Amino acid sequence: MEYSTRFYRKLFRQDDLVYFQVVIRQTDLSIGVRRDRYSTDLKHWVENLIHEQRTLLERYIGQDNSFLHSLSPCPLKPGAPPMAVDMAEVSRLAGVGPMAAVAGAFAQYVGSALARRSKDVVVENGGDIYLRSTRTRSIGIFAGESPLSNRIALEIKPEDTPLGICTSSGTVGPSLSLGRADAAVVVAHSAILADAVATAAANMVENRDDIKKAAEYATSIEGVRGALIIKDDHLAACGDLKIVPFQTGP
Repeated sequence: MEYSTRFYRKLFRQDDLVYFQVVIRQTDLSIGVRRDRYSTDLKHWVENLIHEQRTLLERYIGQDNSFLHSLSPCPLKPGAPPMAVDMAEVSRLAGVGPMAAVAGAFAQYVGSALARRSKDVVVENGGDIYLRSTRTRSIGIFAGESPLSNRIALEIKPEDTPLGICTSSGTVGPSLSLGRADAAVVVAHSAILADAVATAAANMVENRDDIKKAAEYATSIEGVRGALIIKDDHLAACGDLKIVPFQTGP
């Protein structure tokens, strides 16, 4: 099945927010904000922010090719922009290459900037989410062909936000994974950290016997609040998570 159209976005939208999409080359964000905060000017502002951050990151990658291709932590060259520094820091914690955190980094940077303009913000970038909320929300879990896909959700309390909720998979989507997890979901204090750790956890899963150790590994990393791993019809969860049935609609 082809998931590149990201049809799951319509299933997971929050009914009290207005959504808009920003696509700049490989960066494809679905963004939800309070209805009274949305404007075309806001969308243009987000586009400019992404252009700025992409330019800084691409310029640095042009000088440090190992940053782009390494599958393990690597040292930074002088003059690295803040996003590259953040990505390199979490890659050291998770034991993966810095680009494992790139989707979460754009979600985090855009989301934290928008949080100064809207008290409720959801930024989703290929399954990696930045969330700030003034109400309890349920974030559904998409796990490809697993029987658990679109069946469960994580309940997030407003006092626990802002946070990052990121998913890595070895069976869904184009991103590189060295494992076969249907979904490795990590909740952390930032989407950058959550993205890197989700990649590391997903890399550990070859079969359903691996999901418990992957979840335990993820929650052993400082800053991670919880992890949920799905392989076929099996699930393992660790940390401070509340799992609830997933329901669509208002």
